[in-house]
Amino acid sequence: MISIQDLHIRLSDFSLGPLDLVIPESEFFVLMGPTGAGKTVLLEAIAGLLTVTRGHIFIHQKEVTYLPPEKRGIGIVYQDQALFPHLTVRNNIAYGLRYHPNRQDRSGESMDGLISLLNLSHLMDRFPGNLSGGEKQRVALARALAVRPGILLLDEPLSALDPNFKEEVRNALQTLHQHTQTTFMMVTHDFADALSLADRAAVIHNGRIEQVGQVNDIFQKPVSGFVADFVGMKNVFHVQRKGPKLFVGPLEIHLERPPAPAKAHIAVRPEDIVVHTDAFVSNSPNRFKGHVVRVLDQGFMYEVQIRVGEVNFKSLMTKPSLFESGIREGDEVFISIRPAAVHAF
Repeated sequence: MISIQDLHIRLSDFSLGPLDLVIPESEFFVLMGPTGAGKTVLLEAIAGLLTVTRGHIFIHQKEVTYLPPEKRGIGIVYQDQALFPHLTVRNNIAYGLRYHPNRQDRSGESMDGLISLLNLSHLMDRFPGNLSGGEKQRVALARALAVRPGILLLDEPLSALDPNFKEEVRNALQTLHQHTQTTFMMVTHDFADALSLADRAAVIHNGRIEQVGQVNDIFQKPVSGFVADFVGMKNVFHVQRKGPKLFVGPLEIHLERPPAPAKAHIAVRPEDIVVHTDAFVSNSPNRFKGHVVRVLDQGFMYEVQIRVGEVNFKSLMTKPSLFESGIREGDEVFISIRPAAVHAF
């Protein structure tokens, strides 16, 4: 378990904290945020690579705030792998064992099991220069786990990989987490990593945590405009109240249940805004007529921007759906939004 209490770190041009966070034993936890938010600063503070200005870090209920890195029982993997180019895969993996007090307890059988889990058996005599990006990252994972750390910290391990290698390493991380008792904490700027790997996550911004919780809750129920934008809500609006009714500009918006009086914004995921060419396709109370101002190709999906009066909405459509509908820029269309898809914060 990792427990962080009232943590502050002051660097020359950046301040982290105050920050409180608890990561239970054996959890796969993801810390998300944009570049410069403080993700790596927090990771390196937990690892003992940065000096804490104020606060406490506990690992397995033991305070480690001022312990050196080698006394914390932590492994760390960076995005650039940092493998030794002059050593074979076998020697890279075994490198940390010579400095680990329990290295004699590491049986060949358990080491073979780790190598098998990561599908490295056929690569043991190669040098890093002859490995793919995904293979290098799997070797880095094996090296970090060879000393049996209680906690594995992962600093953007997928960001430097192309899509095929990224999927390979994601699968390796899932397999490792299922077969070990290790607590995983990974930092990333890509929300897709959290969706595919973690049960719980946190979003950090400007050195402070904005939201912690189940990944699906962060995805569907952001607590701030920043988190909503980070998780791809795209449709975030300030609302006006007129009695029990909510309005975005002149548009009355219906929610599944009335939000608390303190809620002043709503957010809708773009995939929850359905675009129609027929006014009578939907019976949703949130149904509006507008026109398409832009269609953006985003690979597998298209972003369709619709203006309703002075309000701009963004929808996502699959390529087949867009082509079948025949929707083009300038067309008059109708949009509908389920009340349950409207989140207030």
